[in-house]
Amino acid sequence: MTPWDLVLTPRGVRFMGRHYPCTIGAGGIRTDKREGDMATPAGAHRIVAMYYRPDRLARPAPWATPIDPRDIWSDDSADPAYNTRAQMPHPYSYEAMRRADPLYDLVLVTDWNWPAATPGHGSCIFLHQWRRPGYPTAGCVAFRPDHLRDIATRIAPGARLIVRG
Repeated sequence: MTPWDLVLTPRGVRFMGRHYPCTIGAGGIRTDKREGDMATPAGAHRIVAMYYRPDRLARPAPWATPIDPRDIWSDDSADPAYNTRAQMPHPYSYEAMRRADPLYDLVLVTDWNWPAATPGHGSCIFLHQWRRPGYPTAGCVAFRPDHLRDIATRIAPGARLIVRG
C-alpha cells in the first residue's frame, strides 16, 4: 500500500491520513462479483478516470473530464461497449452519467472489469456522492459531497481503492 491508496476500513475509507465515512454496495463485499448482485468487489482497483459536471462544479483536478449531456455508461453484458463510457442514443441498457440528482456530479472510475470487460462480471465501480449517510449503493463506494471533492483534489490517476474481502 502507498499513501495515495484509498483503503476501505470498518470506519470508512482511509486516504492520506484521514478517514472518510462512506457507503458500499447493498450486497456487501464479494470476491465473486456478478452483474446485478449490488456488491462491492474485493480487490485492489486502480483509479483510471475522473468525470465531473462542469455546470455544477469547478474542475476538481487537471485530469478530470467534463460529463457531456449525452454521456452514458453501458451496463448491458450483451453490449459490445459493455462497461465503458458511450453516448446516447444507445440501443442497450445503460446508466446516464448526467443525472438530475447530484450522485454523479463527480465520479472517480475504477478499473473493475475494465478495459476488457468480461460479460456478467459487473459493470464499473465508481466512487461517487452518496444519497444520504448509510444508504447503500449498487456496488459503488459513495461519500459525502465535500469529502468526495477533497479526495478528488488530492488523488492521482493510478491510485488504488483497496477493498478487503
